Amino acid sequence: MTKQSQPKIINWGIIGLGNIAHKFAQDLLTIEDAKLYAVASRSQDKADGFTAKYNATKAYDSYEALASDPNIDAVYIATPHALHKENTLLCLENGIAVLCEKPFAMNANEVDIMIAKAKEKNVLLMEALWTYFLPHYQFVLEALEKKTYGKIIKIESDFGFYRDFDNSARLFNKSLGGGSLLDIGIYPIFSALSTLGIPETINADATKFDNGADSSCDMIFDYKDGTIAKLKSTLLKDTPTEAIFHCEKGIVKINTQFHCPSTVTITSNGKEETFKFPNEVHGYKYEAIHFNKLIRQGKTESDIMTFEFSKQLIKILDDVRSIIGLEY
Repeated sequence: MTKQSQPKIINWGIIGLGNIAHKFAQDLLTIEDAKLYAVASRSQDKADGFTAKYNATKAYDSYEALASDPNIDAVYIATPHALHKENTLLCLENGIAVLCEKPFAMNANEVDIMIAKAKEKNVLLMEALWTYFLPHYQFVLEALEKKTYGKIIKIESDFGFYRDFDNSARLFNKSLGGGSLLDIGIYPIFSALSTLGIPETINADATKFDNGADSSCDMIFDYKDGTIAKLKSTLLKDTPTEAIFHCEKGIVKINTQFHCPSTVTITSNGKEETFKFPNEVHGYKYEAIHFNKLIRQGKTESDIMTFEFSKQLIKILDDVRSIIGLEY
């Protein structure tokens, strides 16, 4: 049986055991045909604690040991951004399907290398941008694609919260890809790319911390048809964190924390209606279920989070970084 034939239970591994890994593990417990089989940390104690908490089978103190385990079907990579390429290649070399947390890597060149390796090994690889798979976001995408409320005229999308600066923390550490753009700016950019496609021109302006990482980034995307997207990310203050799609015949607004399970308010013909999407988990389960399905089907690429989409997304991030003078 190959790694991507149809196992009864899909055995998952997790590399990197920070906060997002805990949320992913909690959601994985709600999926009947999947199991958290192994976890890996550079700290054996951390791996042991995580294993006990989520009833995993194996706890490894190195990523290499986990990647060498023949019983693992899929790995979720939740390490800092700067390690994504290295960790992904390690797993792909061992024939293990990889779901790699966003951003896929630090730049387009790294993403190209990862995709090339996945194709060479004929192994499934997907960027874990969970928002794409959430029911409320799929609901909005369907309404916009069908032009239920006419053509999109303008998008306003933001993501911001305040944290005390700490250069040792992953969120701020420039060498790990810290700063607002890669960590949270990717979500407003995603909201534009997934609905309007690639912009004709990009304008961007940023503020920076003393270590050179961006503390905030304001972006304007212009499109050939005159549509614009006003996007913002910031670590300096709390913002509404909404995605608002102004259309010819109405406004579609994904309410606060738009990147998470949220509600959608639609205003049209003088009426306002809010749609709720019950969700008993964090929301990572939806991308995991999709990934499990791809494995069972023997697929090596997602039909939703495609390689082309991931390449377009990282290219836009690269372009914004170039405009604001942000180098890692």
